[in-house]
Amino acid sequence: MKITTQEDLKIAEAFIAGSRDGRPRIGYGTDLHRLEPGGPLKVGGVAIDCDLQAVGHSDADVLLHAVTDAILGALSAGDIGSHFSDTDEKWRGADSRVFLEEAIRMAAERGLAIGNLDAIIDLERPKIRPFIDEMRQILSELTGLEIGRVSVKAKTGEGVGPIGESLALSATATVLLFPSYDQ
Repeated sequence: MKITTQEDLKIAEAFIAGSRDGRPRIGYGTDLHRLEPGGPLKVGGVAIDCDLQAVGHSDADVLLHAVTDAILGALSAGDIGSHFSDTDEKWRGADSRVFLEEAIRMAAERGLAIGNLDAIIDLERPKIRPFIDEMRQILSELTGLEIGRVSVKAKTGEGVGPIGESLALSATATVLLFPSYDQ
């Protein structure tokens, strides 16, 4: 293990302290963004052509943010904002894949791999069921998981609250991390 930054040192200390204890870890992540007129709407790495867009400092991809938070949570490593602050101009308009890739790197540095991923997107419109398979494929490629270990589901707000009134969209994700001794 090469130690060149403070983060690397923290990883090494966690490793020495016994993070490879053989026990799986479960993480839960959630994200919510306002919607406004415009487009496209980016969800799960897919740019959906519609009349709404999510508002955020980065590309506001709620699904990738929720998955990133789930991994960070399983690592007890804070949340997405503690690593990619919305006050840092470096991340303005950033592709959320960068955040997810960094969380995966952090897990690998701790000797952990993702076992499976389950996510829900809450959005009244546009209907995103036609894009679910593409989102699953993108998540499979980003995480290195077989497609059968990636689940993405779509729900609506049934016309109730900010999601039902198309004022916001949200996503939740759960991941299982397990020890991977070949990393």
